[in-house]
Amino acid sequence: MFKDLEGFLAPGSEEERLARELDLTRIPRHVAIIMDGNGRWAKSRNLPRIEGHRAGSKSVHEAVETSARVGIKVLSLYAFSKENWKRPKGEISTLFRLLADYLKKESKVLIENDLRLRVIGQKEGLPTLVRRELERVETLTRNNQRMQICLALNYGGRAEILDAVKKILNDKNRKSDDLSEEAFSRYLYTAGLPDPDLLIRTSGEFRVSNFLLWQIAYSEIWITPDYWPDFGRKQLLQALVDYQKRERRFGDIHAAT
Repeated sequence: MFKDLEGFLAPGSEEERLARELDLTRIPRHVAIIMDGNGRWAKSRNLPRIEGHRAGSKSVHEAVETSARVGIKVLSLYAFSKENWKRPKGEISTLFRLLADYLKKESKVLIENDLRLRVIGQKEGLPTLVRRELERVETLTRNNQRMQICLALNYGGRAEILDAVKKILNDKNRKSDDLSEEAFSRYLYTAGLPDPDLLIRTSGEFRVSNFLLWQIAYSEIWITPDYWPDFGRKQLLQALVDYQKRERRFGDIHAAT
């Protein structure tokens, strides 16, 4: 697998050193990222907030490519929460325009690299044009298998759990006595996906911000002070190296095998 990083990482660089530290048999299957700090990144440079979002889209591209090259199977990105609707309308409008532009440019890249896009969240609440573009790319990539990119849009962890409960109540074939944690997971937006092994948060904030509340029960958490636009392959590799140094016991006294 290291051949997938050749030519991608500069020889002798910090990134190459980190990549060589990785145990290729212990790459996390699912990495989730709370992409935070676009606005503060722009403010620190006396730029409009939207410039932070533009810069952040480049970090998305780099995170996706690096994740695919190291062998991660699922990458979940927290792009727009239900609470983000409180932001100025102009900023929201520009954000969704940037997203639509990104999808148009990147859909060919996703297909060529066997990457699948999957949107999680209340999609019906998204602007119509953006929703159609998302559905187009989801359909185009639905059979791709190298890695799934889960884009969380109009997403809230509590809303996801409530939506799952509503589905269960409407499922006339479901009896409460046989409802297990595994069965409940099948009603979530992430049905069929493994829970995140690693949760990354940028901008140095110590909170999970209503993201994948059910799924991250046993996730390892890695926090970087870097704002999202400054997050690149080096930070992702640092997170993976740190993850592999931890013992995951899942409540047991022995590390899981």
